[in-house]
Amino acid sequence: MRPAATLFDHTPEAPLAERMRPERLEDFCGQQHLLAPGKALRSMIEADRLTSLIFWGPPGCGKTTLAHIIARETSSRFVFFSAIMAGIKEIREIFKTAEEQARQGIRTILFVDEIHRFNKAQQDAFLPAVEKGLVTIIGATTENPSFEVIAPLLSRCRVVRLQQLQPEELSALIQRALADTEHGLGTRGLSISDEALAFLTEAAQGDGRKALNTLEVAAQLFTSTQRGEGQG
Repeated sequence: MRPAATLFDHTPEAPLAERMRPERLEDFCGQQHLLAPGKALRSMIEADRLTSLIFWGPPGCGKTTLAHIIARETSSRFVFFSAIMAGIKEIREIFKTAEEQARQGIRTILFVDEIHRFNKAQQDAFLPAVEKGLVTIIGATTENPSFEVIAPLLSRCRVVRLQQLQPEELSALIQRALADTEHGLGTRGLSISDEALAFLTEAAQGDGRKALNTLEVAAQLFTSTQRGEGQG
């Protein structure tokens, strides 16, 4: 049985962008230069031969979602970590738990959000566990890791460059959210004109999260307007 990952557990009240996070590679939007059949990263995931990675890309391109999918696809325990949440003490506690899990045959993927915000001492603290194979680190950053990640840690990771989403990928994301009756807006019976779709995709500037957040606000405004007219 695959370990539960709580990062993506959500309620119906969660933002649309959170509810629409895919859980399978087949449903992931964008990054086909990495994830199309036969591409290196996809092959690593499917063969379960994952190394520590640094995901470098703009906001809303899918770094966090892809890391979570990798954990699911490789039957790994997923741990989310950020510089805002914790420091060296918490890092050591995570590694202690990872060592206990490893004895039971469970691998830990440690997702380090905004790894560029960690100072040198914090980044140094990751090294022993990575060297021992206690954890597989997936770091996420919007900054060039060559300047923001210490050399010893960078040399133990493979840098993966993610791209902003293309207009057609954003369009697909929006249409999927409008049609999805379980996690999206499908129960509202909404549709979108070509002009509105083009406006949303352009305004999002390659950011999938921004596209879905804007769509959700627009849907709420439309629903409120309709109710107001119905009461008038």
